Amino acid sequence: MITNEQRKKLRGWFAGRLPDDLFEELTEVTVDREEITVIGRIPEPHLAEGVSATEREAAVEGRIQEFRERTREARIEVAREAERRFDRKVSWGVDCGAERALFTHVAAPVMTRLRQPEREVLDTLIAGGVARSRSEALAWCVRLVQRHTDDWLAELRESLENVHRVRAQGPDTEAEDAPSDTSPGTE
Repeated sequence: MITNEQRKKLRGWFAGRLPDDLFEELTEVTVDREEITVIGRIPEPHLAEGVSATEREAAVEGRIQEFRERTREARIEVAREAERRFDRKVSWGVDCGAERALFTHVAAPVMTRLRQPEREVLDTLIAGGVARSRSEALAWCVRLVQRHTDDWLAELRESLENVHRVRAQGPDTEAEDAPSDTSPGTE
């Protein structure tokens, strides 16, 4: 788990490294063991008063696609630097109006062992047409839990931050663990 301080340093690095004209604002930088996702706000298209929802939706979709194509090289350059520096893949997304679009991002496999009652839940989701596979059903369940427990998960993450902070304040073991090299020519 990444600490809050590490998350702030990561966000700061991206805020400083991104070209000034890439986003209106850096909305979100999230990170896990495999991936960093960078999301920024882009301007909404200028539309006439009273346009239909369908037209507005199509205009936002077009704006997002235009941004993705126009900024590809700049985003690739930043991603390559970040991937070397942080040893994680970088994915991108944008907020445009009320719409959020994620560009290609990592789908990391996760191994798990489920008992029959848990597998039955996944199989019911498949039979009901909610998902096409057990992995898709499991991902659906995770998104559902995430949506309904954001406050609880935030509190849990905060508690983990405190555990990391307390551990870092523990006794210094470096002096005990340092190898003593007394071979000739080392002094």
